[in-house]
Amino acid sequence: MKLVVQVKLLPTPSQASALASTLHACNQAASWVAESAFKQKTFRNFALRKHTYSEVKARWGLGAQAAQHVIKKVADAYTALLANSRAGNLGRPGSSRHRRATEKPLAFRATAAQPYDDRMLSWQTDSRTVSIWTTAGRLKGMSYTGSPTQLEMIAAHRRGESDLIHRDGSWYLAATCDVPEAIPNVQPADFLGVDLGIVNIATTSDGEIMAGRRLNRLRKRDRDVRTKLQRKGTRSAKRRIQRRRRKEARRTRDVNHKIAKHIVAEAERTGRGIGLENLTGIRERVRLRKPQRAMVHTWAFAQLGDFIAYKARRAGVPVVYVDPAYSSRSCSRCGHVDKANRVSQARFACRSCGFVDHADRNGSRNIRARALMLWRSGAQSPAPAVPHQRDGRTRTAHHTQ
Repeated sequence: MKLVVQVKLLPTPSQASALASTLHACNQAASWVAESAFKQKTFRNFALRKHTYSEVKARWGLGAQAAQHVIKKVADAYTALLANSRAGNLGRPGSSRHRRATEKPLAFRATAAQPYDDRMLSWQTDSRTVSIWTTAGRLKGMSYTGSPTQLEMIAAHRRGESDLIHRDGSWYLAATCDVPEAIPNVQPADFLGVDLGIVNIATTSDGEIMAGRRLNRLRKRDRDVRTKLQRKGTRSAKRRIQRRRRKEARRTRDVNHKIAKHIVAEAERTGRGIGLENLTGIRERVRLRKPQRAMVHTWAFAQLGDFIAYKARRAGVPVVYVDPAYSSRSCSRCGHVDKANRVSQARFACRSCGFVDHADRNGSRNIRARALMLWRSGAQSPAPAVPHQRDGRTRTAHHTQ
């Protein structure tokens, strides 16, 4: 299983200047290659290399490997653009959004990430330093740091390319690690149903509720501050908006990591699998009032589901995705389905047998029962589409018994 581990570089001022010059040169070259590809309607990597490789090396002083990675980055970006267009992620063909994305060549930011392979970047894990190629020559002995888990994973499992990233004045390397998976548990004793929500981020069939009150309160505060800054409209206000956006994303990612880790650990400890809802396309299916739209569109259910899935694979815990239809209206005790069963957001009361429970807890038990039935029947469990790391194309995984 491939994971991406990010560590922070600690360059000296002169090393940071060389890294910045390299990143700017690579992205200027990438923008020129993207414009050439758009004019010639040539978007494949090797075909594009024939037209641009020599000039990229001569004009921007890039090495052979760096020039090839620049061209491949452009080809991958156009592949991702085509995939998003076909999937309808850019709006309807002919719409203004679709035209803006497809009727002009791609352009790369001056600080966009640049991929490095082992010929351009070598790791000295014992001394926690790297030797990295730049347009000013090779920089040796550049220190990096990270958490003990990150450093251990890079030392033991790093394979393939790494990306050089400049963000908020700091330098990072995102390294690809090939981590072995645990032996899967093919005979789980039961399943742990997980109901994902906004008010309560996750509720398990064991009755445990991970409340999202604090996270939602912080999101609302950030949204209000972002609205004020957008009205102001100055350059410094726009910079502050970007910083707050990244801070909010980091906070959400941290909460989701902790919840996913706890759920997977509990399932592994008890020898159970995990049942999740397949919520793909839920934003397009539901109709919401205007005050609810911002809250739903900032709901990071896909990220939490991905975190649970990959942590479960590392632990050997099977994951089954079930259809969530009517799981909030069905009684987990007698199976009666009625819209009136859902008395309020938090309260469930069955109109048939009188069973009363927390609504999310009742939903998680329905998910657990469906996952167990699906596993025992050996039917396919369609998982949400997972994007590839480079080209943005999607694939659909199927979990079977």
